[in-house]
Amino acid sequence: MEGIMGEDVRHQFVVSRLWAGGGATALVAALAAIVVILVATGLFGVPVLVPTGEGAWGGIGAAAYAVSAAVAALAATGLLHLLLLGTPRARSFFVSIMLLLTAITVIIPMSIDVDQGARFATAAGNLFLGVVITGTLSGVLRSAIRAGRLVR
Repeated sequence: MEGIMGEDVRHQFVVSRLWAGGGATALVAALAAIVVILVATGLFGVPVLVPTGEGAWGGIGAAAYAVSAAVAALAATGLLHLLLLGTPRARSFFVSIMLLLTAITVIIPMSIDVDQGARFATAAGNLFLGVVITGTLSGVLRSAIRAGRLVR
């Protein structure tokens, strides 16, 4: 991207710090997914992507939900890395894309013909996970970037 007088002005960032933060975000997302399941199923008796009657942990469905959240966090880290490499205002694009993806993950369960409680619990859980991943990676970005340096 060009700055004043045609200089190539980009932010430098520490790749290892970005990906270490992305890995930590994946762990946080997986744990947050478990919290979602424990609250919805354990406290309110409403299933989240798992069949009813399997207890607060919900069998393999809980593990799949947690792993999916971790994978989503790593995919979001990859997206952030790509945006940092080639777009102006990478943080703005990242947050916009993540908010739209989060909205999609909230809308999809609401359109499925299942129990209303399960739809709301899954949508609320997905919203919570989207906010956790987006917010945490935004903080990781602040720590990984070295603003104002010129790359030639």
